[in-house]
Amino acid sequence: MDPLDLIETGKISRFFRATRKLNSPGIVSHITQRSAGKGLLFLEDADYLFMLWLLKEIAQKYSLKIYSFCLMPNHVHLLLSPEEKNLYDAMRDLFSRYAMKFNRKYERKGHLFGGPYRQAVCFEDNYLLAASLYIHLNPVKASIVADPIEYRWSSIGLYCNENAPKSFVDPYLILNLLSQNKWDGRKKYQTLLKHGSEIDAGQVLEQEDAVERFGSKLAAILPALFKQAEQEKKIANPLGMNLLSIETLEKKIEEMKRSPVGNSPESRKAKKYLIEQLVARGFKKIEIAERLGISRKTVYNILKTSV
Repeated sequence: MDPLDLIETGKISRFFRATRKLNSPGIVSHITQRSAGKGLLFLEDADYLFMLWLLKEIAQKYSLKIYSFCLMPNHVHLLLSPEEKNLYDAMRDLFSRYAMKFNRKYERKGHLFGGPYRQAVCFEDNYLLAASLYIHLNPVKASIVADPIEYRWSSIGLYCNENAPKSFVDPYLILNLLSQNKWDGRKKYQTLLKHGSEIDAGQVLEQEDAVERFGSKLAAILPALFKQAEQEKKIANPLGMNLLSIETLEKKIEEMKRSPVGNSPESRKAKKYLIEQLVARGFKKIEIAERLGISRKTVYNILKTSV
């Protein structure tokens, strides 16, 4: 089945798209957009402020729920979900209006952004938590600040400051994964940030599975917090999802690799289940083959058979 159909029917947990974007109401997406070449998107404070003003206006105009954001000098991260089938229009409006204002202000011509925005669809609570942490740690990874709370152009203050003002950004979908108590949720989030700052998981702008690898490494350090988030199933339950957590999936893959090689119906059924889980997370067939230690032809053959 086409991945787009799988998402529409609620059978995919996360899918990465640079083209053919998903536009369904209610899906949570990690949106990334970067500058063209080595150019910058923001040259002074007023540029950041205009993007924030514009993001707030677009969120209200298109009924978007914004959960996290980070404006970096040469790229943007947004974690959001649309209430209507209008994500295409909202993102086009946001980025085209910013580009027009920027070009006019600095008397420049040409493309400001380096192509279409990218979208990682999230239907898994642990991935949602990892994505938000990854977004807030971007300034630390880029060596702009030592502590994410020091960075002015992100939503981090809403997650860590108990006296944070009311905002168009809602941090509680994610904080409530850690605790229903606001103070406790913030403390746990800060603990995850501290440990996450020590993890090198790559750049999502170059590596599609960077957030997933980051989340997996962080969950290995603080399994109890990710286990709690997994049990909440704030995204999975409403959609009837039945997916393994990233940690459980990794364990099952390792168990399969350690077991004797066989071609029994039971063995092929187990492999097909793992392949389908990886497909649901957006992995390509060649990546799945490498991850499971089997040939790409075997992946295709197992998916085609009914076991």
